[in-house]
Amino acid sequence: MKIRDRYAPSPTGLQHIGGVRTALFNYLFARSQGGKFILRLEDTDRTRYDQVYEQNLYDTFAWLGIQWDEGPDRDGPSAPYVQSGRTALYRQYAGELANRGLAYYCFCTSGRLEQIRIEREAAHSGDTGYDRHCRGIPPEEAAARAAAGEAHTLRLKIPLGGTTRFRDRLLGEIEWKNDDINPDPVLLKSDGFPTYHLANVVDDHLMEISHVLRAQEWLSSTPLHVIMYRSFGWTPPEFCHLPMVMGQDGKKLSKRHGATSIDEFRRQGCLAEALINYVALLGASYEEGKDIYTLRELAERFSLDKLNKAPAIFDYKKLEWYNGQHIRLKSDEELADLCLPYASDAGLFGAAGPSAEQRLIFVKAMALIRERLSFLSEAPEKIAYLFREPELPAAEEFIPKKADLARAVGLLRLGGKLARPLAEAADDEAAEIFIKEQAEKNAVKLGELLMPLRVAVTGARVSPPLFGSLRILGAEKALERVERALEHLSR
Repeated sequence: MKIRDRYAPSPTGLQHIGGVRTALFNYLFARSQGGKFILRLEDTDRTRYDQVYEQNLYDTFAWLGIQWDEGPDRDGPSAPYVQSGRTALYRQYAGELANRGLAYYCFCTSGRLEQIRIEREAAHSGDTGYDRHCRGIPPEEAAARAAAGEAHTLRLKIPLGGTTRFRDRLLGEIEWKNDDINPDPVLLKSDGFPTYHLANVVDDHLMEISHVLRAQEWLSSTPLHVIMYRSFGWTPPEFCHLPMVMGQDGKKLSKRHGATSIDEFRRQGCLAEALINYVALLGASYEEGKDIYTLRELAERFSLDKLNKAPAIFDYKKLEWYNGQHIRLKSDEELADLCLPYASDAGLFGAAGPSAEQRLIFVKAMALIRERLSFLSEAPEKIAYLFREPELPAAEEFIPKKADLARAVGLLRLGGKLARPLAEAADDEAAEIFIKEQAEKNAVKLGELLMPLRVAVTGARVSPPLFGSLRILGAEKALERVERALEHLSR
């Protein structure tokens, strides 16, 4: 079988975790089977469509590194890949159903439909959807009224009674009572634009989509789509309804759970490869005992047989862990390039941007913070002391446990004498050997000796590694900061 699947978003909002997971699974399945992955824009909702959202889609997937084989910006045999450019096709196929008595013209006004809803509500009726008022109009009369210009829609005839059956790759055999399907849904709206259901089925058929992988929230639409396929005399694709993505409270992931738009994750400093790695695991398994994957590795291992039926839980702490793991895989240069925009926005380099010297310091600083970063946005605050004098904290911060201010000042004076050899040590190992010898020689605990020096140099008790910081700053700057701290403590 020729494998062809698709991601068919509606550009009516920013790309979010759920949509990206659907796109990613389709991409991985197509790649794992040597098939084609198609992007199709379902832009028939013209009231909510915005070009900003369409551009956001392109930007998001370019950042993620997910490329489609055919789409609006990558031509193929099924062009155009934007539904607003295919309206003539939808009218043609809807007309065929009407000519064969499988769809009919409906002349009900919005006012009448609203009145039905109000009357049902007042009567506490359990009836929903259209009441099939126009289904009995003789086809010739209905066609004549439509041809004369009377406002109308075109509705699909849902079989009365009986059931519709189909097989879902993940959920197995599904049977749906036809009486529980939305009664006679609209195919063509009064403005001539198709509804989602008509456009979706026609496009999937004409684009030769072999597999439809979509979220389980679309499961209730599938019986309707199967009826439409059979009405046209077409073979439906294989359906696979993916497990939902839930928040930790068991409810569908939404803004109340925090950031869900991909733009928000990007602004926070999430790596594309980390997001892909984690999202790919939401509802799927790959290889026992392995957590970190590249996009290529995921494509090599993806299988519909390894999908889970149960909802997937989106855990922000797990994403944070994955992001940290992928950060650790970066070289100093790579990590610096990724963190640089955040540092510039934080004003670390001034309006002109980093000088050559600042850029060199920034790259060196990556080795100090790589193990401490969860997100790229954290980098500027952690290394700001390397680019500007830190604000000195209250005197209490310099004082080791069970000591007093006089003791802290004495320790800082000693630390100042040792700052140059520490800054000029070849590496951390050499610096550690030296400082341990000095602590023993001066009969002080190593932690006591280093703490006031750390606060003087970095401005905080907790900071990136002190020895590396001293080597990057250099002996002269380190000594200047020690003198400044001693003045601060003498006030």
